[in-house]
Amino acid sequence: MKQKQTIGIIGVGLIGGSFALSLRKKDYSAHFIGWDFNEKESGIALKRGIIDEVVEWEFLCQKSDVIILAIPVTAIVQLLPKVLDLIPENTFVFDVGSTKESICKAVSHHPKRRQFVAAHPIAGTENSGPASAIDHLFEGKLNILCDTADSEKQFVDETKYLFKCIGMETIEMSSTEHDLQLAYVSHLPHVLAYMLAATVLHQEKNEQNILNLAGSGFESTVRLAKSSPDMWTPIFMENKTHVLTAINSYIGNLEVIKNHIEKEDIHQTFSLIEEANKIRRVFNKSEKILTPIN
Repeated sequence: MKQKQTIGIIGVGLIGGSFALSLRKKDYSAHFIGWDFNEKESGIALKRGIIDEVVEWEFLCQKSDVIILAIPVTAIVQLLPKVLDLIPENTFVFDVGSTKESICKAVSHHPKRRQFVAAHPIAGTENSGPASAIDHLFEGKLNILCDTADSEKQFVDETKYLFKCIGMETIEMSSTEHDLQLAYVSHLPHVLAYMLAATVLHQEKNEQNILNLAGSGFESTVRLAKSSPDMWTPIFMENKTHVLTAINSYIGNLEVIKNHIEKEDIHQTFSLIEEANKIRRVFNKSEKILTPIN
């Protein structure tokens, strides 16, 4: 694989910007060009050394060896076919969106479909924009590639190599499985954080009381509520079916524990909490699994 490349980044915010900074940190030899919907953010990315120059997205498509689509998922669905229309035959594109099925479907019949690789690096913070980009965001994290049989193997391998360069391990799965799994472990937690924050803000008008009375548990629980609505509203819309299923499942569990508390059923409330405690085994394989109370 050639080492001197022109890497084009469409969307120079937290993820796109961090990707460039991470490659620079590893002394990856490349010329970075970028474009963003927000002209001001393009300027910040240039000033921070994330990219070497700002160009129009059409020029970027024609002159890049690799193109990274790091924009909201609804924008990826709309722009990706146009990007594929413009790229040369030896250029490949990968996205970093948090949903995959609608993106893959948008180009399923495109004549250059094999030049696209569907990726999702599972990394991020509650912050956004190029000012928040950091050079170690992806280290030790997991990357997912979807529907790789529809992509040219050479481009899949090169995509994996780039993610390896920034410290990520890559696994593969179908776009459908990806969206289902992420609805529960990523998208639902964001929904809950937003609504918990909204509930507290509605109930408690005195912000100082929130600061004084809320412990670290509350702060960590609502941390996700600080995430950008520009990013997460499109995710909820694009993964609507799975997100709604996850929300309904959660509401069902809330109703169960609500009923137990209303009836002052200590035994069943305790049992539900103890059952939920088993989440520890996911994060600590050595911990003994608790026996549920019948």
